[in-house]
Amino acid sequence: MSELLPNFLAGRWQTGNGPGIPLRDPVLGDELVRVDSGGLDLAAGFAFARERGGAALRALSYRERGALLMAVVKVLQAKRDGYGEISTRNSGTVKGDTAVDVDGAIYTVGVYAKLGAELGDRHALLDGEAERLGHGASFQSQHVLTPTRGVALFINAFNFPAWGLWEKAAPALLSGVPVIVKPATATAWLTQRMVADVVAAGVLPEGALSIVCGSSKGLLDQLQPFDVVSFTGSAQTAVLIRSHAAVTERSVRVNIEADSLNSALLLPGQGEAALDLLAKEVAREMTVKSGQKCTAIRRVFVPESQYAQAAAAISARLQKTTVGDPRNEAVRMGALVNREQKDAVLAGLAELRKEAEVLFDRSAQFLLDADPALSCCVAPTLLGVRTAQASEQAQRIHDVEVFGPVATLLPYRDMPQALALVRRGQGSLVVSLYGSDAPALAAAAAELADSHGRVHVISPDVAAGQTGHGNVMPQSLHGGPGRAGGGEELGGRRGLNFYHRRCAIQASAGVLDALQAHITKP
Repeated sequence: MSELLPNFLAGRWQTGNGPGIPLRDPVLGDELVRVDSGGLDLAAGFAFARERGGAALRALSYRERGALLMAVVKVLQAKRDGYGEISTRNSGTVKGDTAVDVDGAIYTVGVYAKLGAELGDRHALLDGEAERLGHGASFQSQHVLTPTRGVALFINAFNFPAWGLWEKAAPALLSGVPVIVKPATATAWLTQRMVADVVAAGVLPEGALSIVCGSSKGLLDQLQPFDVVSFTGSAQTAVLIRSHAAVTERSVRVNIEADSLNSALLLPGQGEAALDLLAKEVAREMTVKSGQKCTAIRRVFVPESQYAQAAAAISARLQKTTVGDPRNEAVRMGALVNREQKDAVLAGLAELRKEAEVLFDRSAQFLLDADPALSCCVAPTLLGVRTAQASEQAQRIHDVEVFGPVATLLPYRDMPQALALVRRGQGSLVVSLYGSDAPALAAAAAELADSHGRVHVISPDVAAGQTGHGNVMPQSLHGGPGRAGGGEELGGRRGLNFYHRRCAIQASAGVLDALQAHITKP
């Protein structure tokens, strides 16, 4: 029987009292480790984090908490190679995909460590300038942001076990809020190992970082009014969280990142350079992490006159993608995370094929070092409809997200129709625009900003330096309206807002001057 991974709660390592849920290699099917949270005293664990961890973090300034994050960076960098091995075995990812997760996590922590240094020896943040109240200048209002006196509960998705932890934990810890993370069971091993390494290094105060692996039962019940919960996952689970008494009765603040039908849009009248940029980005987004990215491109919009050219260009790039066991150096795309995910992708693909035809399907090609009957590998598939009218009449294509290496090519008649079709995603994390006409790109970006958390514009002049449609940079907002969950994370200093409480302090100018001195004292 495999190792039962312990949970870290209430300042100590402790295992659940059940047999555990096995985590498996999605290529070979081998059992790797087990996780279980049965029998844990969750109430005591949350109280410990809230009282011990919260008090210790709030006693520090932003600069000091930033230094803690830099110490975390050094720990993760020193252990990086071991994380790659776990990722390959448990997530079925190739080296490049592991780097997106692990290196992305380390980079994000580093960005917030530097932000802590910039914020300096403050214990709270001023929000804007003081404003006069009444006729004279003697009585004023100053808004301030102070760390919430609670715990941050993270319920994370399976696709980014490293980055998913640290993109949330970095701004929380910098804000002075202790963290309890519940990673998705299928890939919890990497998250647990990172927490174990940081705990062993002793770089964070006691109670600042905890982890519960296995069932999430009872976690939401522990939340108190000043706690916060951040969730990444399905829209169905998001509904359960939003309807929980912690949210509806105790007003616990919640952030949701859910489903997202992200788009790529080639503007009209573009030449081969812009089309090639589109094809490159679409193929990359379909295959990185085997398409298991919340920001991956699902719908590709091109002018009707360039449909055939776009289909050929994307297919040519996908043709080069070798699929199989990521331990084989020749493999460029690994597996889906488990059998459940593979079944869901195949079912979703069958649903989309009721409205779209297959333009490219690599499933006929043999897998490298992987048994098709045993592994969770699914080949990249490009679907399409041939007319702008069919793009408009389609329903499933604009509603069903297949969380795997699948995208649909959709022709449009003109820009008004293209923008309307993109918006049928009902709110998305990101849309990318392709072209060389700066005013046209700017106009399209402004039109789509209301329904997207991020608009990523790729023109030939930034082809070499752009960071990628699907890459979430900590300096930019991550989240989206509507279907995408309505949440907001990261965005540099904006990422701290979720973990702070805003208050208006009304007083004399002298008191407000003293307030500013008070919150910046060592």
